[in-house]
Amino acid sequence: RRQKLLHPGKSSYRVLLDSVILSDENVKFQIIQEENKVLLQVEIYEIEGNIFRLKIDEASPLRPRYKVPDVLIKEPPTQRLSICHKETGILVLSSVNEDYKVQVTANPFQAELQCKGETVMSMNSNGLLYFEHLQPPPSDRKPTAQNEEAASDSSKEKQEDLGLWQEKFGNFLDIKAHGPTSVGMDFSLHGYDHVYGIPQHTETLLLKNTSDGDAYRLYNLDIFGHKIHDKIGIYGSVPLLLAHKPNRTSGIFWLNSSETLVDISTKAVAEHTPSRSAAETAKQRAVPLTDVRWMSESGIIDVFLLMGPTAFDIFKQFAQLTGTQALPPLFSLGYHQCRWNYEDEQDVKAVDAGFDAHDIPYDVIWLDIEHTDGKRYFTWDKQKFQNPRKMQEHLRKKKRKLVVIVDPHIKVDPSYTLYAQAKEKGYFVKDRNGQDFEGICWPGSSCYLDFTNPEVRKWYADQFAFKTYKASTNILFVWNDMNEPSVFKGAELTMQKDAVHYNNWEHREVHNLYGFYQQMATAEGLIRRSSGKERPFVLTRSFFAGSQKYGAVWTGDNTAEWSYLKISIPMLLTISMAGISFCGGNV
Repeated sequence: RRQKLLHPGKSSYRVLLDSVILSDENVKFQIIQEENKVLLQVEIYEIEGNIFRLKIDEASPLRPRYKVPDVLIKEPPTQRLSICHKETGILVLSSVNEDYKVQVTANPFQAELQCKGETVMSMNSNGLLYFEHLQPPPSDRKPTAQNEEAASDSSKEKQEDLGLWQEKFGNFLDIKAHGPTSVGMDFSLHGYDHVYGIPQHTETLLLKNTSDGDAYRLYNLDIFGHKIHDKIGIYGSVPLLLAHKPNRTSGIFWLNSSETLVDISTKAVAEHTPSRSAAETAKQRAVPLTDVRWMSESGIIDVFLLMGPTAFDIFKQFAQLTGTQALPPLFSLGYHQCRWNYEDEQDVKAVDAGFDAHDIPYDVIWLDIEHTDGKRYFTWDKQKFQNPRKMQEHLRKKKRKLVVIVDPHIKVDPSYTLYAQAKEKGYFVKDRNGQDFEGICWPGSSCYLDFTNPEVRKWYADQFAFKTYKASTNILFVWNDMNEPSVFKGAELTMQKDAVHYNNWEHREVHNLYGFYQQMATAEGLIRRSSGKERPFVLTRSFFAGSQKYGAVWTGDNTAEWSYLKISIPMLLTISMAGISFCGGNV
């Protein structure tokens, strides 16, 4: 709502050209917001392989803003940009091979990316750069005439409505301890009217115009039986958008893990040519232009502009930043048999025998939540699975494997070793008052491991060791479900945004990374249990950019209807385009 109050027009930001600093790594300068006089620091990098990076942060924030860690495989190697032109109000940067130029206009602040003289992409050309700087809470502010006026009743109501310091969602109250910290920006893609990517949505391959409806939302949620043709975010998010035209493909990778909205509008504009006569002007072709507006709840602006020029180059550039698909173990490319739920060892044996009797090849059988002792993960139900090791030996003889479910929520039960250890070590996500966050999930009252903490990930990986995970063998692999995270009776069935993670970051900052980190820790555990010799197989429901490094993804809970089968094709193609090529849908 707040960002939508800013309409396309002249941006209120201008560049302070005397602040330009050129180094081997990047070009830095400051921009100022004319109304509130807040300074932002802009950094432009050229990265090897036709990639440009634009970072915008506060020049001197009250406290550091969240910057997404662990998604990029390394700090990308940069090439030196040079200043090839500086005149009143314009700064032109040139790439090493001089094919690419970045033209920065000072007032209003705009940047244009050109290849061999042709404009491919421009930034803030609609003036939608938006950056809420950190402020002290209203109660801490020194009374100035301006503040006293702001505290008058009418504007208090307005503040509440815009959810600056707190927001109601049904029965839930989200307390925003640090106030509003939203960021956003617009990009114009010149000559493009076909855009793709930004999974996961139950939508067509070609992204649609959103000008008359909802924006595409990237916010990982457990939505059972999600509507078909809907722009609501479901289980996973990859903030990568691809634009394609006959002679070029480009990409925008918006590295931000908070709730994000993407607005898309395509129109035809007159081709920009220095015209000679009225007759020629009349013959001007209309060329398409696609405007893409990104809006995120928090963090900084950190965006990678992938310049292709071919589609293959784009996939290579994204892989260079976030990693390639992990090579899967061979068995995992076969047929997997999974349902909620095989009841006991006899059930598993009967299904296994049934495949042989009907001569249907299959490689893997799966066990859902009912195989555990009361939904305590890393355990077995003592009645139904009395000899899990023997059951695995039975499968092994036929060269088959077993996958078991391991969810991120941990049953609140002091006699459950995993819970007791995690509680003692302080490994759970906290609520805003510093207590362990408790939510309802399959086991009933549950706490949620804080996978954003490297120490928690290491400890979690150790739980997969054969000696720790009783009756597990080397044919047992893992499925991470419910890791959006799913919280029954929670706001939108997930964790409250004001819950607190490692290093005091609020959940709102890291939400879309939660499943990414659980899968990372699980894959590490499977690698470690074989002393680094065997490839892991970990399927995750929730994901982010870079999840391909840790295993496979599936499209979540659909239902057995033709319409879901049909939409699974564009959904899987979109996930594949976003770097996660090992993906599938339930049939």
